[in-house]
Amino acid sequence: MNSVSLSGSLRENVGKKDAKQLRKNGLVPCIIYGQGEEVRFYTDAKSFKTILFTPETYIVDFTIDGKVYRTILQDIQYHPLTDEVLHADFLHVTEEKPIIVTLPVRTEGTSPGVMRGGKLKVRIPRLKVKGLIKDLPAFVMVNISELNVNQAIRVKDLSIENVTPLVAPNNIVCDVKAKKSAISEEETEE
Repeated sequence: MNSVSLSGSLRENVGKKDAKQLRKNGLVPCIIYGQGEEVRFYTDAKSFKTILFTPETYIVDFTIDGKVYRTILQDIQYHPLTDEVLHADFLHVTEEKPIIVTLPVRTEGTSPGVMRGGKLKVRIPRLKVKGLIKDLPAFVMVNISELNVNQAIRVKDLSIENVTPLVAPNNIVCDVKAKKSAISEEETEE
């Protein structure tokens, strides 16, 4: 998985007034939980751009008062009108304990069905999986080089080493459907 390093500072006070003042200064109140202790801190709102506005899933290494916490983004709250980040929750992760994340799905190869005029549709753009951090890939690669018109690749067809998909095995990851114009041309020929 991809990783990014950010820094933060411990919060001295916890409460609505303190959080409001932090947001006013361009900072975001955050929390790290999952390994016994909870760490309440704040970080610069601009640093979230690297982990939010991308399809990638990141491991975030926070440096807070000299101590490094390895985390993943668990939950984020936005302002309903301005879409600014109000609060973020991070899960502290370790090498020994499996975690649940959503990984982006990418396709590779050229589909014969698309070459014949079909349309490729990725039905699950982000796949929920469970595994150890060392085994999690940056993305799930789906080979579409054997995919013809009206064929699909299902979750059970994927092979991700040491990682378990947490989606029903019969769910369609991607498929190739005939375009409506190609179907109407076939009907007129008949």
